[in-house]
Amino acid sequence: MKNKKKQTTSCEYCSNYIYDEDFGYYICDVNLDEDEMSRFLSDSFYRCPYFQMNDEYKIVRKQM
Repeated sequence: MKNKKKQTTSCEYCSNYIYDEDFGYYICDVNLDEDEMSRFLSDSFYRCPYFQMNDEYKIVRKQM
């Protein structure tokens, strides 16, 4: 039986992690529920179900 390594996600690489000019810092653009927000703020939200890789070249690769 192989041990599965937990995949960690970093908000810095997520396309939902955007800079809010009004507040002057980055925020998660997903509407999180209370439990998810608690994990997000406590920095223990490692397996985010909303994580999407911020891949700005994805469209370009499809055009090739």
